[in-house]
Amino acid sequence: MNDLAAPGEERSLYEVRRAIYPRAVRGWFAAWRWAAVWATQLVFYGGAWLTWNDRQAILFDIVHRKFYIFGLVFWPQDVIYLSVLLILAALSLFLFTAVAGRLWCGYACPQTVYTEIFLWIERKIEGDRNARIRLDQEKAGAKKVGLKTLKHGVWIALSLWTGFTFVGYVTPIRELWGEVMTLSTGPWETFWILFYGFATYGNAGWMREQVCKYMCPYARFQSAMFDKDTLVITYDAKRGEPRGKGESKGDCVDCGICVQVCPTGIDIRNGLQYECIGCAACIDGCNQVMEKLGRPQKLIRYSTTHAVEGAPTRVLRPRVLVYTTILLAILATAIVSLYLRVPLKVNVIRDRAAISREVGDDIENVYRLQIMNTTEASRVYEIRVGGLEDIHIEGEGRVEVDATGSRTVPLRVRVERDQVKPGTHPIEFSVRAVGAEKESVREKSVFIVR
Repeated sequence: MNDLAAPGEERSLYEVRRAIYPRAVRGWFAAWRWAAVWATQLVFYGGAWLTWNDRQAILFDIVHRKFYIFGLVFWPQDVIYLSVLLILAALSLFLFTAVAGRLWCGYACPQTVYTEIFLWIERKIEGDRNARIRLDQEKAGAKKVGLKTLKHGVWIALSLWTGFTFVGYVTPIRELWGEVMTLSTGPWETFWILFYGFATYGNAGWMREQVCKYMCPYARFQSAMFDKDTLVITYDAKRGEPRGKGESKGDCVDCGICVQVCPTGIDIRNGLQYECIGCAACIDGCNQVMEKLGRPQKLIRYSTTHAVEGAPTRVLRPRVLVYTTILLAILATAIVSLYLRVPLKVNVIRDRAAISREVGDDIENVYRLQIMNTTEASRVYEIRVGGLEDIHIEGEGRVEVDATGSRTVPLRVRVERDQVKPGTHPIEFSVRAVGAEKESVREKSVFIVR
């Protein structure tokens, strides 16, 4: 086909979308996909309702700037752990892609998962592939309008529940449920429930493969992580060609099942394409046909370029070893850091309004200590200061901080005038939880004498 337009001919710069009606398929990989659907959705929908210490177990309380994950409480100062989590996710994606292609896209990506759920709903209401095609070709009537209305009604209900659950990880979900039931949700909760509901409905119900083919950047750079030892879905052309039925033909009978079950509508027999999300539906479909024909399965299969060419496949190769080493090193460091993490944070701020002042025979500096208790029990903290001879805190050196709370404590620190020379002197504050000696922090500051 000539891609160049003839003189005077107009040609669109964009491909007109062709409706895709994926056919239902059963098999080993379909079972794995549905296992991933159940696992991810049980975690997503169920996780928001779990409780821990009389509170929501997983809650990202942006308003109060606290993030609860079971027994851990994170503050904005712990943003490093979010960075580590994102790095681990990226490295895991690179590793899995280098070893076995688009595993994430085919089994765990939210776009794939929700498209699979929406397709299941569509099949239950409108029927399988041929029934859906016939229904769409029919003129509008009571049956068609009724089925379409029912389908979209279920889609919208699921989408709104998804948006509600998503917001339930930011606003305590039980409180949010009460607000929804009384139609008293705030403007931001209402906006985000509707926004994420609309995004789910639009992406999984209408756009589907368009998201994977045109909006997802991963499809564009995935080939940079592939090599000839990467497991990808391949069609065995030597065994399958020439296609058709008869003694002189290959094993491929050109039934088109591999195309009919593909959620992105490609023909894997044309080779690996960037639109392929690695869901392996074509493998299950082809295996069913081969089984009915009494021929060996795996005409379409997970394989490597080297295996197809008859060369040995290497699993442990440089890029895999590098990704694995870095991933394990960062993961081990993060685990050790979390284990050794002290649930106490202290910030020392000098009072800039009065650098230093004379009080009788003493020189006084004023500080503000911000003490953050990240445990879920109230604590009494003992505050001490050191670094200069006879340096001491004027007044009470103890303070109580509520569970997962913070408190700013003004401190007056004094030194006898005869004990220090003019200038800047390094000092150190120590804050220790009474009855929990391991919860202690030391923070450096300076004492100024004019």
